[in-house]
Amino acid sequence: MRHSAAHLIAAAVENLYPGSKFGVGPVVENGFYYDIDFPQNIGEEELQKIEDKAKELIKANLKYERKEMPIDEAIKLFESKGQIYKVELLKDLKERGTTKMSGEELQEVGLAGSAVDSVSLYQTGDFIDLCRGPHLKSTKEINSDGLKLVRLAGAYWRGKNENPQLQRIYGVCFSSKEELENYLHMLEEAEKRDHRKIGAEQELFFFDDLVGKGLVMWLPKGTIIRNEIEKLAFEEETKGGYVRVRTPHLAKEEMYLKSGHLPYYKDSMYPPMVMDDGTYYMKAMNCPHHHIIYNHNLHSYRDLPLRIAEYGECYRNELSGTLAGLLRVRCLAMNDAHMYCRKDQIKQEFKGVLEMIINYFKIFKLENYWFRLSKWSPDHLEKYINEPENWEYSQKIIREVLQEMDVKFVEADDEAAFYGPKVDVQFKSIIGREETMSTVQLDFLARERFGLKYIDENGRENNEVFVIHRAPLSTHERFMAFLIEHFAGIWPVWLSPVQIQLVTVSSKFIEGATVLAKELKSSGLRVEVDNADETVGNRVRKAVEEKVPYIVVVGGRELEGEEWTIRLRGQEDQMKMSKKDFVEKVVEEIKNRS
Repeated sequence: MRHSAAHLIAAAVENLYPGSKFGVGPVVENGFYYDIDFPQNIGEEELQKIEDKAKELIKANLKYERKEMPIDEAIKLFESKGQIYKVELLKDLKERGTTKMSGEELQEVGLAGSAVDSVSLYQTGDFIDLCRGPHLKSTKEINSDGLKLVRLAGAYWRGKNENPQLQRIYGVCFSSKEELENYLHMLEEAEKRDHRKIGAEQELFFFDDLVGKGLVMWLPKGTIIRNEIEKLAFEEETKGGYVRVRTPHLAKEEMYLKSGHLPYYKDSMYPPMVMDDGTYYMKAMNCPHHHIIYNHNLHSYRDLPLRIAEYGECYRNELSGTLAGLLRVRCLAMNDAHMYCRKDQIKQEFKGVLEMIINYFKIFKLENYWFRLSKWSPDHLEKYINEPENWEYSQKIIREVLQEMDVKFVEADDEAAFYGPKVDVQFKSIIGREETMSTVQLDFLARERFGLKYIDENGRENNEVFVIHRAPLSTHERFMAFLIEHFAGIWPVWLSPVQIQLVTVSSKFIEGATVLAKELKSSGLRVEVDNADETVGNRVRKAVEEKVPYIVVVGGRELEGEEWTIRLRGQEDQMKMSKKDFVEKVVEEIKNRS
């Protein structure tokens, strides 16, 4: 239905804006988009006109007609129509059997592999498109009450900024009006919770073109939250027997050739730097560095498992057109660790990581999640390292862990990484977006590439060292985006950049309030004094808007040690409490991360 709706919108555009050139129009969650090169750029206000025309075409009951055509004939057809983007895709298909597009876009064209001789086209009214289908029989099968165009965005053709920038029309399509209304309500909530909007309002972070796209500038308040999350990770990892390390932000080409990241991951890495002693790359991942740390010393079987952790900075060469706030950046802090263990320790290590993840989620009050076990397929041996016994053994014990922990999980065949099975933690965010929060990955290959070994109980070298990669809090940037939207900027007390706002009654109490703030800070509290030349009411309202957990109006009585009147976030009623009791209450909340 949604795929057919994308073609419907394209047909409406062609009707309204002759000469438009069409890119691709794949299905995405809850809807679709279509990338279009209009004769002249359109504005958001024209989306309604396109939507209205699409609804006319629904009533017209146009057929979705499939046609098979030799690829050379299809190229001539689209050349005659001036559809340069379709011609480019067809020529790629003819020469290479692939369009080298993203997964979403490839799904739309639907062809990959060896060179292609023929293609399928779909015609809807006068509009004809390159597409594998399938489609509805006619436009009338789309419920016009469930169709809505929601926004317009820019998108570089094929995600490369040297290519023309097209306009991307996003739409949603549902079976009923009620489903659409529920979705639009969720979109309104998502807009309120947008991490970019709240991040700017609360002065947490920003981006600056002079620094570079996708490079986050953390402001003091955002840095406080970041530090608190890292502090939590450090505490939990210390309890879990991890050791912390620090590794350089770049390394020689030879290391990445050894790890296999070159040449296979080269497109995601920054260009090489040729130095006087060799070629260097910015670090795109921490694992090779950690393998080298493991190899720095000879390990006994008694030393295993060895758990090496690092909040390491990594750099990814993301295309500028794909960057999206904190969700996709070019410099990222990875809550990373690698466990080096014997085969008989895989189960306990996997369980330990999953328990750590669940504990984190309890602390952050995250509930709507499940696990996905991605397995190999013996039918596609070319995709995987050839160790059938280890594949079957590891998948069996990981499944046992998930069953014994009684957690919700699904299994996905033929979705493992080349070098081992993995468990993804899937989340349905509070704004309805499903995403992978973190991954726990077993690795059979690192031992071979880096010669990982230990001395066994018989005094012999043993290369059966298995590596578990894990980043339970994802990247810091991605996790922050998730938390901002989850809490809608209403941070728990322990994460709040400002925990207590002191509002002075008049200027004569500024000095006393400053001394009081210093005293509260000595108890580990984050306190600010607002002594702006405004009314008390205005300053209290400002603190409320900034979602400060506790607001205390400071006058003579408060400074003399009498009972304080405290305004709690989200409550109209005020609370009376002595300074001593109040400080103890807040300190306890922070300690318990409540």
